[in-house]
Amino acid sequence: MFFSRIKYKELIFTKFGYLKCLGMEPSILANKIVNQMYEGDAFSKWLGIEIVEVSEGSCELKLIVREEMTNGFKIAHGGITYSLADSALAFASNSHGRKSVSVETSISHTKSCVVGDEIIAKAVEKSISNKIAIYEITIANQKEEIVALFKGTVYRTSKDWE
Repeated sequence: MFFSRIKYKELIFTKFGYLKCLGMEPSILANKIVNQMYEGDAFSKWLGIEIVEVSEGSCELKLIVREEMTNGFKIAHGGITYSLADSALAFASNSHGRKSVSVETSISHTKSCVVGDEIIAKAVEKSISNKIAIYEITIANQKEEIVALFKGTVYRTSKDWE
């Protein structure tokens, strides 16, 4: 679905507790889809992931590293940064309105994270076609130091989000 101009008006409830009257432009559609996905995403909620910003083909998420997220070295388990990046991939790749699922992902950890660190994942679309899209996700800490680099490839199904 492509919205070249405002066609519909609807109220969107944001996670910050207020309502906005928005048209269904592409960026609004992206936010609607991500909010719908997030509402059903028990794992992202359990991790404490917060949505910072969403637009077509991109997404920014953050979380605070908690004690129960650390491993035996007292640093964040690699699965924490991976999960944050994977959620950013899911939200960014579905933001166009077509249901998309990952087919390949990889991550390189460059710096450790400790309890109290705020880590931010920024997903950016690098390539998109009818069936395949590729995203790069940079994960940084509150000091803007890169802690991990993630790449994800998704398969774009023929099903649209409603």
